[in-house]
Amino acid sequence: MSSTDALASQSTGPRRSTMPREVARRRRGGGPPPGGGAGRGWHPMLGAGLLPRVLSVLALILMAGVWLLPLAWGVDTSFKSEVDASSGAGDWIPAAGFTLAAYREIFAQGNLPVWALNSLLIGVAVTVLTVVVSALAAYALSRGLFRGRRALLAVTVASIMVPPQILIVPLFRQMLAMNLVDTYAAVILPQVVAPVMVYILKKFFDAVPRELEEAARIDGAGSVRIFVSVVLPLSRPILAAVSIFVFITTWNNFLWPFIITSDPTLMTLPVGLSSVKDSYGLQNAQASAASVLAAIPLLVVFMLFQRQIVKSVATTGLGGQ
Repeated sequence: MSSTDALASQSTGPRRSTMPREVARRRRGGGPPPGGGAGRGWHPMLGAGLLPRVLSVLALILMAGVWLLPLAWGVDTSFKSEVDASSGAGDWIPAAGFTLAAYREIFAQGNLPVWALNSLLIGVAVTVLTVVVSALAAYALSRGLFRGRRALLAVTVASIMVPPQILIVPLFRQMLAMNLVDTYAAVILPQVVAPVMVYILKKFFDAVPRELEEAARIDGAGSVRIFVSVVLPLSRPILAAVSIFVFITTWNNFLWPFIITSDPTLMTLPVGLSSVKDSYGLQNAQASAASVLAAIPLLVVFMLFQRQIVKSVATTGLGGQ
């Protein structure tokens, strides 16, 4: 080797490895790859050994059992007779055996089909209106340039901390002044305003690349066309999650429909089931059966759209991305 070659080799130093940094990091067990994502062989919560994984799985099973125990007890109580449900014995298997008397009593005393239909109509209407209003407001706060934008965003965030119970009296007086008491509009309209959904959608719209909108604007698209054709298709996961959360919240809402409606034909399912009472007062088996009936539609909705919920959580960054 000549002196020139030796000098060149010393100046350039050792040749770098061609192995990608991510693969080398995984082999060394040094942590996640760049960008915050967790590698396939990296387990920050469970650990690398078998014992930490087993302990973590056992802990998850224990917590799931603690969470499911009250639900299982409620379902079990709904199939008991009133005597066994009120005895306080705490037996999972009643002495008189299981029965459907509580469910038959609820169907006999109440108007379940009408209440379920009201809950469905109100839930769908509130969900559609809330998603439309929240998406438009969020896009305006994310992309709009107007005076008072920051103040309006601050008011939106501050309104999230206001308890909804404080607004019941002003909302009731407003519905009363508009002659909307005991109407579907009185139940639907106050639930459309959802500042937390506006903020969630606004944060998602902030992450949408502006280059896509600029390209569409160069092609001659206006703001409405960009919002409908570019932004909304990219926002399907978060829109699905917001729709599911709004529908579940509306379905479970008891206080506002209970206050604003007195007509039995306008009652929602939670309000109607709460009015089902025996002449002897509260019946434990009937109360458990009513809770089970009210939870079945929500369970069906969650089972049908659980993939959208998981995808939305991963997309919005709550899954570590």
